[in-house]
Amino acid sequence: MPGRKSSGSGRTGEKTLDTVDPTTPNVPRMYDYLLGGKDNYAADREAVEEVVRHAPDTPFLARENRAFLRRAVRFLAESGIRQFIDIGSGLPTQGNVHEIAHQVAPDARVVYVDIEPVVLAHGRALLAGTPEVTVIQGDARRPGDILADRELNDLIDFDRPVAVLMLAVLHFIGDEADPPGIVARLRSAMAPGSYLAVSHVTADFDADSRVREAGAVYEKATYQITLRSRDHVMRLFEGFDLVEPGLTTLSLWRPDPRATVPPGAERQWCYAGVARKVD
Repeated sequence: MPGRKSSGSGRTGEKTLDTVDPTTPNVPRMYDYLLGGKDNYAADREAVEEVVRHAPDTPFLARENRAFLRRAVRFLAESGIRQFIDIGSGLPTQGNVHEIAHQVAPDARVVYVDIEPVVLAHGRALLAGTPEVTVIQGDARRPGDILADRELNDLIDFDRPVAVLMLAVLHFIGDEADPPGIVARLRSAMAPGSYLAVSHVTADFDADSRVREAGAVYEKATYQITLRSRDHVMRLFEGFDLVEPGLTTLSLWRPDPRATVPPGAERQWCYAGVARKVD
């Protein structure tokens, strides 16, 4: 599954880790392996290989999710956004939010948020000496705590537009935690002109149940998958206006004009969208 990161969230019974556990498949490390990284253990690799047996296109969609992040951040920076909060940021890899944003706006400020200790350790080492960027510990299920964080508020001015990124994170939050309510709490703190970017897995096109079977592998990982329909994903954007092309699939969200859109892109099992708060 293209679950690029840990949200610090999941269904009841999740295995939240305070220390590194190499024996339990870890969502950020699994994503790292999908992207060809080396910050993973045998348990992570075995879980990913099981996912891929059910859904062979998972590595491709993980890369497409990362490509969507790059295109979305570039669009946001070119639209004048100079503040970014990446919730459930995951392990650092090539093309991080601040790297893309700084190509357009060197003064852009970025806060990465994740609950996983492994993410915090790697992120802080990477960002040492970069004053306009920081990484904090935060649980996506507790947006009020994230918004109140001192380090975040040292960089982010909520009186000005901000982009909140929740890419491949909300599907790790079960319905009992009310994902639309979480987004609404974040929206209430965002100034007009702010943006929300979301990607989220779905079973809408899962005619042969391969996505459901792949998602079941995450039952033994640190966080579990909740597949949601287009209508449920649209609820996450209440109070925002979707920018063109609206809610679509990863490869179809503002593809690079020089890129070849892959066959079947309209049926990819991950939705993507960017929306603007207007009032």
